[in-house]
Amino acid sequence: MRHRAGRWLRRLLVLAALALLAAWAWRQPFMAKPRLLWQLSRMPSPTSLPVPVEGVTARRIADTFGAPRGRDRRHEGIDIFAPRGTPVLSSTMGVVVAVREGGLGGRQVWVLGPGRERHYYAHLEDWAEGLDVGDRVMPGDRLGSVGDSGNARGTPPHLHYGVYRPGGAYDPLPLLRAH
Repeated sequence: MRHRAGRWLRRLLVLAALALLAAWAWRQPFMAKPRLLWQLSRMPSPTSLPVPVEGVTARRIADTFGAPRGRDRRHEGIDIFAPRGTPVLSSTMGVVVAVREGGLGGRQVWVLGPGRERHYYAHLEDWAEGLDVGDRVMPGDRLGSVGDSGNARGTPPHLHYGVYRPGGAYDPLPLLRAH
């Protein structure tokens, strides 16, 4: 009996030590990104967002969400027109999960925000200097500038802005108008 109690006590002490070590590690600087991802996943989706193009107001944006694009797809975002080079700003706090060039969106940035929503910024002219995957961004942080890359080549410069929930895209314009 005494031997069994000693074994349980040792197990309890090991578990307590592991819990203390985990609590200490969670607060360390090297865990900042995992802490932010955890925080974002637990936050509710936003009910309003600032317009992600500097100097553009929501009332100047046409609602093009769901409009036909060719014979086989629909527009999964809105187009925000502005002069080439106008700063594109993060509309939410989050973590940059992609900075890439290719496909329909051309130069693009993806930000994982509250509620596990992904914010898509496409047709960029360029990216903000030093922007990289894993960077923490706040509303108003520069992501790049308005352009016409990807399948927008030759069209008036604009930002294609889309927001994706785990179930798919939804119209972000009501959130911009609510801000």
